[in-house]
Amino acid sequence: MDLAAVHAALAGKSYSSVAPLCDDLFLQAASRGAATDGWPYAVHLLAHLYLNDLNSARFLWKSTPQEAKDARPELAAVWRIGQCLWNRDYAGVYAAAQGFEWSPEIADFVAAFLGHHFVVWVGKSGDSDVHTYTSWKSYRKRIFQLLTSAYSTISVADVAHFMGMNEEDATNYAMQNGWSLDAAARMLTVVKPKVKTNQKLDASKLQRLTECVFHLEH
Repeated sequence: MDLAAVHAALAGKSYSSVAPLCDDLFLQAASRGAATDGWPYAVHLLAHLYLNDLNSARFLWKSTPQEAKDARPELAAVWRIGQCLWNRDYAGVYAAAQGFEWSPEIADFVAAFLGHHFVVWVGKSGDSDVHTYTSWKSYRKRIFQLLTSAYSTISVADVAHFMGMNEEDATNYAMQNGWSLDAAARMLTVVKPKVKTNQKLDASKLQRLTECVFHLEH
């Protein structure tokens, strides 16, 4: 099975292209009846999570052979991230990502998914390298944008929970993005981004925002 295109995308950090590449190659292999024993299920699954395509991620997990699930701890670790995303357990996403020693092949991809200056330790037998990457297509950035849209004020503790940070880091992150802090009340005041006056309200976007706010608060 030729996975050169997938490896090239990973090496070039073209992470948005990995899911469609894997989908096409997997379908080609299936149509030829080729064995998929060596298929990079963990990479394929993470690629869907990177695009926030949870339905495709769930379908891939359900269709993955049980032998692969049982034999590949890294695949199971990626799925734990997916489960947290599905359940909107934002803090759990970070706990799942940081609680596993990722292989060099996928560590960069996990760091890009988290999308902040996240230190990923990789290595074997105690020998580790440190890789730090920043991705603007970040999970953390998406959550912060959601909080900005959903709240006018919010507690430091809640921001820390949703962002998967400690309270000091969450406060610093928010203030760096223009929010203000009431230190006595431990409350943050949200600064809304400027909206173009000619921008039309999309009813479908409003519905999605309403659903997201509901899940954040329940």
